[in-house]
Amino acid sequence: NIVIEDILMHQARLQSWIPFYYSLLKPVFNSQSLFDDSLSDVYSLRLGAGLYINRYTKYSVNEVAAFRSELFPLEVAENMYIGSRWKDSIYISIANSPLREKKEYLYSDLGFYLFSFMIGILTDQSLDEYTSIQFYRKLGTDRLCFNPLNRYAENEIAPTEEDQYFRKQLIRGTVHDPGAAMMGGVSGHAGLFSNANDLAKLFQMYLNGGVYAGERYIESETLELFTRGFLGVKDNRRGLGFDKPEPDTTKPGPACLDASPLSYGHSGFTGTLVWNDPEYDLIYIFLSNRIFPDATNNKLLEMNIRTNVQQVVYDAIMDRRAMEALSVKDYR
Repeated sequence: NIVIEDILMHQARLQSWIPFYYSLLKPVFNSQSLFDDSLSDVYSLRLGAGLYINRYTKYSVNEVAAFRSELFPLEVAENMYIGSRWKDSIYISIANSPLREKKEYLYSDLGFYLFSFMIGILTDQSLDEYTSIQFYRKLGTDRLCFNPLNRYAENEIAPTEEDQYFRKQLIRGTVHDPGAAMMGGVSGHAGLFSNANDLAKLFQMYLNGGVYAGERYIESETLELFTRGFLGVKDNRRGLGFDKPEPDTTKPGPACLDASPLSYGHSGFTGTLVWNDPEYDLIYIFLSNRIFPDATNNKLLEMNIRTNVQQVVYDAIMDRRAMEALSVKDYR
């Protein structure tokens, strides 16, 4: 009984995430568990606060193969394939997951797995096929794609993470998110690769009200609906899918303080941020990789690098406007 609008605003009472990949791992030694709450020689790989995974793990029997085949068609990483049934297992796990009691904001990617499934039903195309045909090819965004190794050499793609606990290899060119990797690299919540130039084309289309190079992709009313923010919703700054500036300046937010209330965008777990500001005709794109060599590095967040750099851009705009205003005054 949840609705799409609430999923897009992350207030649908869904769990924040489900670590599906745990089901593929087992301790090498039967006497040990997969996790522990304390750091030790055995539990030496930190997954989060108070959670450490056993460094000696193996894959569940008959669940992972080194080569693609009819039984193992989904590529999780180099020389690592799983069966297609895992897609259904993920959808079923989401459907069976308990809803939180209170309807309030909590970022969740679970509904976005389901969007990918729904788009497949509605369009009779996979998400990567649909987005490529309807948007990316026509926009001229050659580098905006899922599974970029199908098109480009590995050395053209930045390394992501030295994954020591799940894929046990350097991840490069396959999606970092373990759940999206188990979906074959194509999902509604993760898996999209790009460079700054192609992201600029996509976000310029948004900034143009849904038009790019004379072709309309999205109705302007649709963009306005998705990016305006729902100011009547308590303690939820988000738009539909898009993030919005935090109105309470005492709280941390996704954008710098001078980003206008009209602005919108999204940050990424791996260290990215894309932000449009119609008031200033501004597209801000920040691409980095905070998780190399591993995802425990939180300096980008702790030091507010993305928003501090964004503020420098706004400061430069303000200085320019102030100088132009003074020049006009002197001329008069």
